Amino acid sequence: MRIGIGYDIHRFNGKRPLKLGGVTIPFARGLAGHSDADVLLHAVADALLGAIGAPDLGEQFPPGHPRYRNADSRIFLQQAYRQVRRQGLSIGNIDATVIADQPKLTPYKMRMRRAISALLQVSAARVSVKAKTTEGFAPGKGGIAAQAVVLLTPSKKRQ
Repeated sequence: MRIGIGYDIHRFNGKRPLKLGGVTIPFARGLAGHSDADVLLHAVADALLGAIGAPDLGEQFPPGHPRYRNADSRIFLQQAYRQVRRQGLSIGNIDATVIADQPKLTPYKMRMRRAISALLQVSAARVSVKAKTTEGFAPGKGGIAAQAVVLLTPSKKRQ
């Protein structure tokens, strides 16, 4: 078994849609970043990469590289998962938390779970997405953060 942890944070930027967990959330402000700034997918991808001891997301997809300008973060997550599979590992479960004072995310948590599970080809029962507020602490109203923990197990094909 392997365990990985991932974290990401981005400031708000009103010039783009807000994407979290592969889902577009209706909100007046998106997140600033070189890619689409989906903090939840970034955190999950970094957790997967960390669990296999691979270079982190920023090393593999440099934020200044023109190729990744406004890139869909789903490609980062899928690439991280391909690396996990090449190591002969499967996802046991993912436990993720989005930290945001706004917008309210409860109505979107199940959609995020389903989107992540579809991208990773696992049951939604193996993916948990929670939403917490900061109660006025950072990032507060200035942005959104996410953290994720993944458990990887040996693939049945290799056992």
